[in-house]
Amino acid sequence: MNLYTAVIAAIVLVLLTVSLARLGKVKTKADYLVAGRTLPAFVLIFTLLSSWIGSGSLLGGAENAYKHGFVALWQAAGGWAGLLLIYFIAPRARKFAQYTIPDLLEARYNQTARVLGVIAILLTYTAITSYQFIGGGDILHLIFPEFVTPILGRYIIAAFVILFTAIAGMSSVAYMDLFIGLLATVTMCLALPVLVHRAGGWQAVHAALPASHFTVFDDLSLIQCLELFLPTCLLLLGNQSMYQKFFSAKSEKDARRAVVGWIVGTILLETVIVAIAVTGSALFPTGEVSKAPREILAYCGLHGFGDASAPLRLLGALLMGAIFAKIVSTANNWLFSPATNLVNDIYVRYMQPEASNKKVLIVGRLMVVLLGLWSLFQSLGTESVLKKALYAYTIYSAALTPVILAAFFWRRATSAAAVASIAVGTVVTVSWDTVAPHLPGAIGHRDAIFPALLASLVCLVAVSLSTASSDKATLGEPGAA
Repeated sequence: MNLYTAVIAAIVLVLLTVSLARLGKVKTKADYLVAGRTLPAFVLIFTLLSSWIGSGSLLGGAENAYKHGFVALWQAAGGWAGLLLIYFIAPRARKFAQYTIPDLLEARYNQTARVLGVIAILLTYTAITSYQFIGGGDILHLIFPEFVTPILGRYIIAAFVILFTAIAGMSSVAYMDLFIGLLATVTMCLALPVLVHRAGGWQAVHAALPASHFTVFDDLSLIQCLELFLPTCLLLLGNQSMYQKFFSAKSEKDARRAVVGWIVGTILLETVIVAIAVTGSALFPTGEVSKAPREILAYCGLHGFGDASAPLRLLGALLMGAIFAKIVSTANNWLFSPATNLVNDIYVRYMQPEASNKKVLIVGRLMVVLLGLWSLFQSLGTESVLKKALYAYTIYSAALTPVILAAFFWRRATSAAAVASIAVGTVVTVSWDTVAPHLPGAIGHRDAIFPALLASLVCLVAVSLSTASSDKATLGEPGAA
Protein backbone atom coordinates (compact mmCIF):
# COMPACT_ATOMS: atom_id res chain seq x y z
CA MET A 1 0.00 0.00 0.00
CA ASN A 2 2.96 2.33 0.62
CA LEU A 3 3.84 1.96 -3.09
CA TYR A 4 0.37 3.15 -4.16
CA THR A 5 0.54 6.02 -1.70
CA ALA A 6 3.96 7.05 -3.01
CA VAL A 7 2.78 6.98 -6.65
CA ILE A 8 -0.34 9.06 -5.94
CA ALA A 9 1.70 11.54 -3.88
CA ALA A 10 4.29 11.84 -6.65
CA ILE A 11 1.59 12.50 -9.27
CA VAL A 12 -0.05 15.18 -7.13
CA LEU A 13 3.36 16.81 -6.59
CA VAL A 14 4.12 16.81 -10.33
CA LEU A 15 0.70 18.30 -11.17
CA LEU A 16 1.13 21.02 -8.57
CA THR A 17 4.63 21.80 -9.86
CA VAL A 18 3.37 22.08 -13.44
CA SER A 19 0.54 24.40 -12.37
CA LEU A 20 2.83 26.66 -10.37
CA ALA A 21 5.40 26.71 -13.19
CA ARG A 22 2.76 28.06 -15.60
CA LEU A 23 1.47 30.67 -13.13
CA GLY A 24 4.14 33.25 -14.03
CA LYS A 25 3.12 33.09 -17.69
CA VAL A 26 -0.49 34.09 -17.00
CA LYS A 27 -0.84 37.87 -17.15
CA THR A 28 -3.80 38.57 -19.46
CA LYS A 29 -7.31 37.33 -20.18
CA ALA A 30 -6.03 35.50 -23.28
CA ASP A 31 -3.27 33.82 -21.24
CA TYR A 32 -5.79 32.53 -18.71
CA LEU A 33 -8.62 31.52 -21.05
CA VAL A 34 -6.76 30.26 -24.15
CA ALA A 35 -3.08 29.96 -23.06
CA GLY A 36 -2.14 33.04 -25.07
CA ARG A 37 -2.96 31.06 -28.26
CA THR A 38 0.48 29.42 -28.09
CA LEU A 39 -0.20 25.67 -27.78
CA PRO A 40 1.71 23.52 -30.31
CA ALA A 41 0.22 20.39 -31.87
CA PHE A 42 2.07 17.97 -29.55
CA VAL A 43 0.63 19.60 -26.42
CA LEU A 44 -2.80 19.89 -28.04
CA ILE A 45 -2.93 16.16 -28.78
CA PHE A 46 -2.50 15.18 -25.15
CA THR A 47 -4.69 17.89 -23.66
CA LEU A 48 -7.50 16.91 -26.06
CA LEU A 49 -6.95 13.23 -25.23
CA SER A 50 -6.89 13.85 -21.48
CA SER A 51 -9.94 16.09 -21.46
CA TRP A 52 -12.00 13.58 -23.46
CA ILE A 53 -11.11 10.31 -21.74
CA GLY A 54 -12.14 10.66 -18.11
CA SER A 55 -14.67 9.06 -15.79
CA GLY A 56 -17.18 8.62 -18.63
CA SER A 57 -14.77 6.09 -20.17
CA LEU A 58 -12.80 4.98 -17.10
CA LEU A 59 -15.89 4.38 -14.95
CA GLY A 60 -19.07 4.45 -17.07
CA GLY A 61 -17.57 2.77 -20.14
CA ALA A 62 -15.59 0.28 -18.04
CA GLU A 63 -18.72 -0.61 -16.04
CA ASN A 64 -20.58 -1.26 -19.28
CA ALA A 65 -17.69 -3.43 -20.55
CA TYR A 66 -17.51 -5.39 -17.28
CA LYS A 67 -21.24 -6.20 -17.53
CA HIS A 68 -21.71 -6.57 -21.29
CA GLY A 69 -18.29 -6.87 -22.92
CA PHE A 70 -17.18 -5.22 -26.15
CA VAL A 71 -20.63 -3.80 -26.84
CA ALA A 72 -19.36 -0.94 -24.64
CA LEU A 73 -17.34 0.22 -27.65
CA TRP A 74 -20.56 1.68 -29.08
CA GLN A 75 -20.22 4.52 -26.58
CA ALA A 76 -16.57 5.04 -27.49
CA ALA A 77 -17.27 4.73 -31.23
CA GLY A 78 -19.55 7.75 -31.05
CA GLY A 79 -16.47 9.77 -30.19
CA TRP A 80 -14.47 8.19 -33.00
CA ALA A 81 -17.09 9.15 -35.59
CA GLY A 82 -17.20 12.67 -34.20
CA LEU A 83 -13.43 12.96 -34.41
CA LEU A 84 -13.42 12.20 -38.13
CA LEU A 85 -15.76 15.17 -38.69
CA ILE A 86 -13.78 17.39 -36.33
CA TYR A 87 -10.75 17.09 -38.62
CA PHE A 88 -12.58 19.43 -41.01
CA ILE A 89 -13.95 21.73 -38.30
CA ALA A 90 -10.70 22.36 -36.38
CA PRO A 91 -9.08 24.81 -38.86
CA ARG A 92 -12.31 26.84 -39.10
CA ALA A 93 -12.53 26.99 -35.30
CA ARG A 94 -8.93 28.25 -35.02
CA LYS A 95 -9.55 30.85 -37.73
CA PHE A 96 -12.56 32.11 -35.77
CA ALA A 97 -10.22 32.38 -32.72
CA GLN A 98 -12.50 33.56 -29.93
CA TYR A 99 -12.71 32.30 -26.34
CA THR A 100 -15.90 30.26 -25.87
CA ILE A 101 -18.79 28.58 -27.67
CA PRO A 102 -21.20 31.39 -26.63
CA ASP A 103 -18.82 33.82 -28.43
CA LEU A 104 -19.44 31.73 -31.51
CA LEU A 105 -23.21 31.68 -30.92
CA GLU A 106 -23.47 35.46 -30.65
CA ALA A 107 -21.19 36.06 -33.64
CA ARG A 108 -23.27 33.77 -35.85
CA TYR A 109 -26.72 34.27 -34.26
CA ASN A 110 -27.50 36.75 -31.44
CA GLN A 111 -27.14 37.59 -27.72
CA THR A 112 -30.06 35.38 -26.69
CA ALA A 113 -28.31 32.39 -28.24
CA ARG A 114 -25.21 33.32 -26.23
CA VAL A 115 -27.09 33.38 -22.91
CA LEU A 116 -29.01 30.15 -23.57
CA GLY A 117 -25.73 28.54 -24.61
CA VAL A 118 -24.16 29.48 -21.29
CA ILE A 119 -27.06 27.85 -19.41
CA ALA A 120 -26.79 24.60 -21.39
CA ILE A 121 -23.01 24.49 -20.91
CA LEU A 122 -23.28 25.07 -17.16
CA LEU A 123 -25.79 22.22 -16.82
CA THR A 124 -23.66 19.87 -18.91
CA TYR A 125 -20.17 20.65 -17.69
CA THR A 126 -20.84 20.75 -13.98
CA ALA A 127 -22.66 17.40 -14.28
CA ILE A 128 -19.63 15.90 -16.02
CA THR A 129 -17.27 17.40 -13.42
CA SER A 130 -19.42 15.92 -10.66
CA TYR A 131 -18.84 12.33 -11.69
CA GLN A 132 -15.12 12.93 -12.03
CA PHE A 133 -15.25 13.66 -8.31
CA ILE A 134 -17.09 10.35 -7.82
CA GLY A 135 -14.40 8.46 -9.71
CA GLY A 136 -11.56 10.09 -7.83
CA GLY A 137 -13.29 9.44 -4.52
CA ASP A 138 -13.72 5.76 -5.40
CA ILE A 139 -10.01 5.42 -6.14
CA LEU A 140 -8.95 7.07 -2.88
CA HIS A 141 -11.33 4.75 -1.00
CA LEU A 142 -9.83 1.69 -2.72
CA ILE A 143 -6.30 2.75 -1.74
CA PHE A 144 -7.13 3.92 1.79
CA PRO A 145 -10.28 1.95 2.75
CA GLU A 146 -9.76 2.45 6.49
CA PHE A 147 -9.24 6.18 6.30
CA VAL A 148 -11.12 7.56 3.27
CA THR A 149 -14.79 6.85 2.56
CA PRO A 150 -16.02 7.35 -1.03
CA ILE A 151 -17.79 10.55 0.08
CA LEU A 152 -14.72 11.96 1.85
CA GLY A 153 -12.72 11.05 -1.26
CA ARG A 154 -15.02 13.25 -3.35
CA TYR A 155 -14.29 16.22 -1.09
CA ILE A 156 -10.54 15.60 -1.34
CA ILE A 157 -10.60 15.29 -5.14
CA ALA A 158 -12.74 18.40 -5.43
CA ALA A 159 -10.17 20.35 -3.40
CA PHE A 160 -7.32 19.12 -5.66
CA VAL A 161 -9.19 19.93 -8.86
CA ILE A 162 -10.34 23.39 -7.77
CA LEU A 163 -6.80 24.30 -6.70
CA PHE A 164 -5.08 23.00 -9.84
CA THR A 165 -7.64 24.59 -12.18
CA ALA A 166 -7.69 28.00 -10.51
CA ILE A 167 -3.93 28.49 -10.49
CA ALA A 168 -3.08 29.14 -14.13
CA GLY A 169 -6.17 28.43 -16.24
CA MET A 170 -5.81 26.91 -19.72
CA SER A 171 -2.02 26.95 -19.63
CA SER A 172 -2.02 24.95 -16.40
CA VAL A 173 -4.66 22.53 -17.70
CA ALA A 174 -2.90 21.91 -21.04
CA TYR A 175 0.56 21.21 -19.66
CA MET A 176 -0.77 19.00 -16.85
CA ASP A 177 -2.62 17.08 -19.55
CA LEU A 178 0.62 16.55 -21.46
CA PHE A 179 2.12 14.71 -18.49
CA ILE A 180 -1.09 12.84 -17.68
CA GLY A 181 -1.78 11.82 -21.27
CA LEU A 182 1.68 10.33 -21.69
CA LEU A 183 1.46 8.53 -18.33
CA ALA A 184 -1.98 7.04 -19.04
CA THR A 185 -1.24 5.97 -22.61
CA VAL A 186 2.00 4.16 -21.77
CA THR A 187 0.73 2.60 -18.52
CA MET A 188 -2.55 1.22 -19.86
CA CYS A 189 -0.95 -0.19 -23.00
CA LEU A 190 1.64 -2.00 -20.85
CA ALA A 191 -0.92 -3.19 -18.26
CA LEU A 192 -3.33 -4.87 -20.72
CA PRO A 193 -1.06 -7.71 -21.94
CA VAL A 194 0.16 -8.33 -18.38
CA LEU A 195 -3.41 -8.67 -17.07
CA VAL A 196 -4.38 -10.93 -20.00
CA HIS A 197 -1.36 -13.13 -19.22
CA ARG A 198 -2.28 -13.30 -15.52
CA ALA A 199 -5.81 -14.36 -16.54
CA GLY A 200 -4.31 -17.32 -18.45
CA GLY A 201 -4.22 -15.77 -21.91
CA TRP A 202 -6.92 -14.42 -24.20
CA GLN A 203 -8.42 -17.87 -24.78
CA ALA A 204 -8.89 -18.26 -21.01
CA VAL A 205 -10.56 -14.84 -20.84
CA HIS A 206 -12.86 -15.86 -23.68
CA ALA A 207 -13.70 -19.18 -22.01
CA ALA A 208 -14.47 -17.52 -18.65
CA LEU A 209 -17.09 -15.15 -20.06
CA PRO A 210 -20.31 -15.48 -22.07
CA ALA A 211 -19.86 -15.44 -25.83
CA SER A 212 -22.01 -12.29 -25.95
CA HIS A 213 -19.16 -10.36 -24.27
CA PHE A 214 -17.20 -10.64 -27.50
CA THR A 215 -19.80 -9.29 -29.92
CA VAL A 216 -20.68 -5.69 -30.68
CA PHE A 217 -24.40 -6.12 -30.03
CA ASP A 218 -24.73 -8.48 -27.02
CA ASP A 219 -28.41 -8.36 -26.01
CA LEU A 220 -28.78 -4.70 -26.98
CA SER A 221 -30.93 -3.62 -29.89
CA LEU A 222 -29.67 -1.25 -32.56
CA ILE A 223 -31.70 1.53 -30.93
CA GLN A 224 -30.01 0.92 -27.58
CA CYS A 225 -26.60 0.94 -29.26
CA LEU A 226 -27.42 4.25 -30.90
CA GLU A 227 -28.49 5.61 -27.51
CA LEU A 228 -24.89 5.03 -26.43
CA PHE A 229 -23.38 6.18 -29.74
CA LEU A 230 -25.24 9.42 -30.48
CA PRO A 231 -24.81 11.34 -27.19
CA THR A 232 -21.05 10.72 -27.25
CA CYS A 233 -20.70 11.61 -30.93
CA LEU A 234 -22.74 14.79 -30.71
CA LEU A 235 -21.15 15.94 -27.45
CA LEU A 236 -17.74 15.65 -29.06
CA LEU A 237 -18.80 17.57 -32.18
CA GLY A 238 -19.96 20.52 -30.10
CA ASN A 239 -17.63 20.20 -27.10
CA GLN A 240 -16.70 23.67 -25.87
CA SER A 241 -13.59 22.37 -24.09
CA MET A 242 -12.37 21.06 -27.45
CA TYR A 243 -13.08 24.32 -29.25
CA GLN A 244 -11.22 26.24 -26.54
CA LYS A 245 -8.21 24.04 -27.23
CA PHE A 246 -8.49 24.88 -30.94
CA PHE A 247 -8.78 28.58 -30.04
CA SER A 248 -5.57 28.08 -27.99
CA ALA A 249 -3.59 26.57 -30.88
CA LYS A 250 -0.60 28.37 -32.38
CA SER A 251 -2.07 28.02 -35.87
CA GLU A 252 -4.72 26.35 -38.00
CA LYS A 253 -2.11 23.77 -39.05
CA ASP A 254 -1.40 22.88 -35.42
CA ALA A 255 -5.13 22.45 -34.78
CA ARG A 256 -5.55 20.05 -37.70
CA ARG A 257 -2.41 18.06 -36.85
CA ALA A 258 -3.61 17.71 -33.28
CA VAL A 259 -6.87 16.12 -34.43
CA VAL A 260 -4.97 13.37 -36.27
CA GLY A 261 -3.01 12.48 -33.12
CA TRP A 262 -6.19 12.74 -31.06
CA ILE A 263 -8.01 10.26 -33.31
CA VAL A 264 -5.22 7.69 -33.03
CA GLY A 265 -4.84 8.14 -29.27
CA THR A 266 -8.58 7.99 -28.56
CA ILE A 267 -9.22 4.81 -30.57
CA LEU A 268 -6.22 3.16 -28.95
CA LEU A 269 -6.95 4.15 -25.35
CA GLU A 270 -10.70 3.54 -25.38
CA THR A 271 -10.22 0.09 -26.91
CA VAL A 272 -7.56 -0.72 -24.30
CA ILE A 273 -9.89 0.50 -21.50
CA VAL A 274 -12.70 -1.79 -22.65
CA ALA A 275 -10.28 -4.72 -23.07
CA ILE A 276 -8.90 -4.23 -19.54
CA ALA A 277 -12.44 -4.14 -18.14
CA VAL A 278 -13.39 -7.32 -20.01
CA THR A 279 -10.22 -9.02 -18.77
CA GLY A 280 -11.02 -7.77 -15.27
CA SER A 281 -14.47 -9.37 -15.45
CA ALA A 282 -12.73 -12.71 -16.07
CA LEU A 283 -10.18 -12.16 -13.29
CA PHE A 284 -12.66 -10.82 -10.73
CA PRO A 285 -16.16 -12.15 -11.58
CA THR A 286 -17.31 -12.00 -7.95
CA GLY A 287 -16.50 -10.12 -4.78
CA GLU A 288 -16.40 -6.42 -3.99
CA VAL A 289 -15.89 -5.16 -7.54
CA SER A 290 -18.86 -7.16 -8.89
CA LYS A 291 -21.07 -4.94 -6.71
CA ALA A 292 -19.34 -1.76 -7.92
CA PRO A 293 -18.22 -2.61 -11.48
CA ARG A 294 -17.41 1.02 -12.32
CA GLU A 295 -14.27 0.51 -10.21
CA ILE A 296 -12.94 -2.40 -12.31
CA LEU A 297 -9.94 -0.56 -13.83
CA ALA A 298 -8.72 0.75 -10.49
CA TYR A 299 -9.45 -2.65 -8.91
CA CYS A 300 -7.24 -4.31 -11.52
CA GLY A 301 -4.46 -1.87 -10.70
CA LEU A 302 -4.82 -2.58 -6.98
CA HIS A 303 -5.36 -6.37 -7.02
CA GLY A 304 -4.26 -7.60 -10.44
CA PHE A 305 -0.52 -7.30 -9.71
CA GLY A 306 -0.41 -7.98 -5.96
CA ASP A 307 1.66 -11.21 -5.96
CA ALA A 308 3.80 -10.30 -8.99
CA SER A 309 7.41 -9.14 -9.17
CA ALA A 310 8.40 -5.67 -7.99
CA PRO A 311 8.37 -4.14 -11.52
CA LEU A 312 4.84 -5.46 -12.13
CA ARG A 313 3.64 -4.21 -8.75
CA LEU A 314 4.99 -0.81 -9.77
CA LEU A 315 3.05 -1.11 -13.04
CA GLY A 316 -0.12 -1.82 -11.03
CA ALA A 317 0.53 1.25 -8.89
CA LEU A 318 1.17 3.35 -12.00
CA LEU A 319 -2.07 2.07 -13.55
CA MET A 320 -3.96 3.17 -10.46
CA GLY A 321 -2.10 6.48 -10.50
CA ALA A 322 -2.79 7.02 -14.21
CA ILE A 323 -6.54 6.49 -13.68
CA PHE A 324 -6.46 8.90 -10.75
CA ALA A 325 -4.55 11.49 -12.80
CA LYS A 326 -6.86 11.11 -15.81
CA ILE A 327 -9.88 11.76 -13.62
CA VAL A 328 -8.23 14.86 -12.12
CA SER A 329 -7.27 16.04 -15.60
CA THR A 330 -10.77 15.57 -17.00
CA ALA A 331 -12.29 17.35 -14.02
CA ASN A 332 -9.87 20.24 -14.55
CA ASN A 333 -10.96 20.62 -18.16
CA TRP A 334 -14.70 20.31 -17.57
CA LEU A 335 -14.59 22.66 -14.58
CA PHE A 336 -12.44 25.30 -16.27
CA SER A 337 -14.62 25.50 -19.36
CA PRO A 338 -17.89 26.74 -17.74
CA ALA A 339 -15.88 29.10 -15.53
CA THR A 340 -14.67 30.81 -18.71
CA ASN A 341 -18.31 31.19 -19.76
CA LEU A 342 -19.23 33.05 -16.59
CA VAL A 343 -16.14 35.26 -16.95
CA ASN A 344 -16.17 35.93 -20.69
CA ASP A 345 -19.86 35.59 -21.58
CA ILE A 346 -21.47 37.14 -18.51
CA TYR A 347 -18.99 39.20 -16.44
CA VAL A 348 -16.98 40.79 -19.28
CA ARG A 349 -19.78 40.82 -21.84
CA TYR A 350 -22.52 42.36 -19.68
CA MET A 351 -21.20 43.50 -16.31
CA GLN A 352 -17.67 44.88 -16.71
CA PRO A 353 -16.75 45.23 -20.42
CA GLU A 354 -13.68 47.30 -19.52
CA ALA A 355 -12.48 45.04 -16.69
CA SER A 356 -8.71 44.93 -16.29
CA ASN A 357 -6.77 41.72 -16.79
CA LYS A 358 -6.21 41.56 -13.03
CA LYS A 359 -9.96 41.68 -12.34
CA VAL A 360 -10.67 39.08 -15.01
CA LEU A 361 -8.14 36.70 -13.45
CA ILE A 362 -9.59 37.20 -9.96
CA VAL A 363 -13.18 36.63 -11.15
CA GLY A 364 -12.08 33.64 -13.22
CA ARG A 365 -10.54 31.94 -10.20
CA LEU A 366 -13.59 32.74 -8.07
CA MET A 367 -15.86 31.14 -10.69
CA VAL A 368 -13.71 28.00 -10.66
CA VAL A 369 -14.21 27.72 -6.89
CA LEU A 370 -17.98 28.31 -7.02
CA LEU A 371 -18.61 25.91 -9.91
CA GLY A 372 -16.36 23.33 -8.26
CA LEU A 373 -18.49 23.47 -5.14
CA TRP A 374 -21.67 23.14 -7.20
CA SER A 375 -20.22 20.09 -8.99
CA LEU A 376 -19.27 18.57 -5.63
CA PHE A 377 -22.85 19.05 -4.41
CA GLN A 378 -24.17 17.26 -7.51
CA SER A 379 -21.76 14.36 -6.96
CA LEU A 380 -23.19 13.70 -3.51
CA GLY A 381 -26.57 12.78 -5.02
CA THR A 382 -25.33 10.66 -7.94
CA GLU A 383 -25.16 6.87 -7.93
CA SER A 384 -24.82 5.81 -11.58
CA VAL A 385 -21.92 7.42 -13.43
CA LEU A 386 -23.10 5.99 -16.76
CA LYS A 387 -26.61 7.44 -16.35
CA LYS A 388 -25.22 10.83 -15.28
CA ALA A 389 -22.83 10.82 -18.24
CA LEU A 390 -25.57 10.09 -20.77
CA TYR A 391 -27.79 12.80 -19.22
CA ALA A 392 -25.01 15.39 -19.48
CA TYR A 393 -24.05 14.33 -23.00
CA THR A 394 -27.67 14.56 -24.14
CA ILE A 395 -28.16 18.12 -22.93
CA TYR A 396 -25.22 19.25 -24.99
CA SER A 397 -25.95 16.99 -27.96
CA ALA A 398 -29.51 18.23 -28.34
CA ALA A 399 -29.19 21.85 -27.25
CA LEU A 400 -25.87 22.99 -28.72
CA THR A 401 -24.27 20.64 -31.24
CA PRO A 402 -26.87 21.21 -34.00
CA VAL A 403 -26.59 25.01 -33.86
CA ILE A 404 -22.78 24.87 -33.57
CA LEU A 405 -22.48 22.73 -36.69
CA ALA A 406 -24.97 24.97 -38.49
CA ALA A 407 -22.82 27.98 -37.55
CA PHE A 408 -19.92 26.44 -39.48
CA PHE A 409 -21.74 24.72 -42.35
CA TRP A 410 -25.30 26.05 -42.97
CA ARG A 411 -25.74 29.65 -44.10
CA ARG A 412 -29.55 29.38 -43.99
CA ALA A 413 -29.68 28.84 -40.20
CA THR A 414 -31.28 31.90 -38.57
CA SER A 415 -30.99 33.50 -35.15
CA ALA A 416 -34.59 32.70 -34.21
CA ALA A 417 -34.05 29.06 -35.16
CA ALA A 418 -30.89 28.80 -33.07
CA VAL A 419 -32.63 30.23 -30.01
CA ALA A 420 -35.59 27.85 -30.42
CA SER A 421 -33.30 24.85 -30.98
CA ILE A 422 -31.15 25.50 -27.89
CA ALA A 423 -34.16 26.18 -25.66
CA VAL A 424 -36.18 23.16 -26.77
CA GLY A 425 -33.22 20.76 -26.66
CA THR A 426 -32.39 21.83 -23.10
CA VAL A 427 -35.97 21.72 -21.80
CA VAL A 428 -36.78 18.30 -23.30
CA THR A 429 -33.62 16.74 -21.84
CA VAL A 430 -33.95 18.24 -18.36
CA SER A 431 -37.67 17.40 -18.10
CA TRP A 432 -37.53 13.95 -19.75
CA ASP A 433 -37.36 11.85 -16.56
CA THR A 434 -40.45 13.66 -15.29
CA VAL A 435 -42.44 13.51 -18.53
CA ALA A 436 -41.42 10.07 -19.85
CA PRO A 437 -43.36 7.93 -17.30
CA HIS A 438 -46.60 9.50 -18.58
CA LEU A 439 -45.88 8.65 -22.23
CA PRO A 440 -46.62 5.37 -24.09
CA GLY A 441 -44.16 2.61 -23.17
CA ALA A 442 -42.37 2.48 -26.54
CA ILE A 443 -41.39 6.13 -26.08
CA GLY A 444 -41.39 6.54 -22.31
CA HIS A 445 -38.85 3.74 -21.77
CA ARG A 446 -36.31 5.34 -24.11
CA ASP A 447 -33.46 7.64 -23.10
CA ALA A 448 -33.85 11.35 -23.85
CA ILE A 449 -31.42 11.53 -26.76
CA PHE A 450 -33.85 10.76 -29.60
CA PRO A 451 -36.79 12.96 -28.52
CA ALA A 452 -34.52 15.84 -27.45
CA LEU A 453 -32.38 15.73 -30.59
CA LEU A 454 -35.40 15.37 -32.90
CA ALA A 455 -37.17 18.32 -31.25
CA SER A 456 -34.02 20.44 -31.50
CA LEU A 457 -33.43 19.61 -35.18
CA VAL A 458 -37.07 20.21 -36.12
CA CYS A 459 -36.91 23.65 -34.50
CA LEU A 460 -33.62 24.49 -36.19
CA VAL A 461 -34.75 23.51 -39.68
CA ALA A 462 -38.41 24.56 -39.55
CA VAL A 463 -37.83 27.95 -37.95
CA SER A 464 -34.87 28.68 -40.26
CA LEU A 465 -36.96 27.96 -43.34
CA SER A 466 -39.88 30.02 -42.08
CA THR A 467 -37.89 33.12 -41.04
CA ALA A 468 -35.83 35.57 -43.02
CA SER A 469 -32.22 34.58 -43.65
CA SER A 470 -29.59 36.76 -42.00
CA ASP A 471 -27.20 36.17 -44.94
CA LYS A 472 -24.32 35.72 -42.51
CA ALA A 473 -21.37 33.69 -43.75
CA THR A 474 -20.66 30.46 -41.97
CA LEU A 475 -17.88 30.82 -39.40
CA GLY A 476 -14.32 30.26 -40.53
CA GLU A 477 -15.10 31.42 -44.08
CA PRO A 478 -13.92 34.72 -45.57
CA GLY A 479 -16.35 37.42 -44.52
CA ALA A 480 -17.60 35.49 -41.50
CA ALA A 481 -18.22 37.19 -38.19
